[in-house]
Amino acid sequence: METVYLSLGSNLGDREENLRQAFQLILDLPGVITGRASSIYETEPWGNTDQGNYLNQVIVIQTEFTPRGLLAECQRIELKLGRINRGRWCARLIDIDIILHGGKVVQEEDLTIPHPYFTERLFVMVPLAEIAPGLILPGGKTVEEVLRETYHLDNGSITKQ
Repeated sequence: METVYLSLGSNLGDREENLRQAFQLILDLPGVITGRASSIYETEPWGNTDQGNYLNQVIVIQTEFTPRGLLAECQRIELKLGRINRGRWCARLIDIDIILHGGKVVQEEDLTIPHPYFTERLFVMVPLAEIAPGLILPGGKTVEEVLRETYHLDNGSITKQ
């Protein structure tokens, strides 16, 4: 059994419903035992900024799935919910990324775990800090420490240092 953190995002259609359905479909998978979700955050797009804002959340699950098996199931769920591949960092109905899969490190053409950009993305780090502030990340620091050291609060919003 592994503890896995997934990032969910949506900026097309009924964004909140897309997140809700994705979370429920993940919980319904036969290899998923339990799960819980962070709050939902509205964020500006990352990478390609010429698109609408996203709703994002992080979920944590206990699963028997291997990284490759979980990737296949997440891609199946994205397709079931209507995702169309418009290219990297483009608008989408749903995006499901595997952030961490236990302590596993995977370096394959179509799968990298830990997710290569997750500490650079507030839309991952803030909800991750909400549900797992003490989680020790690769490198030995906690989510809370990485968030505090990389970003600071300025007039109530979070900005990168």
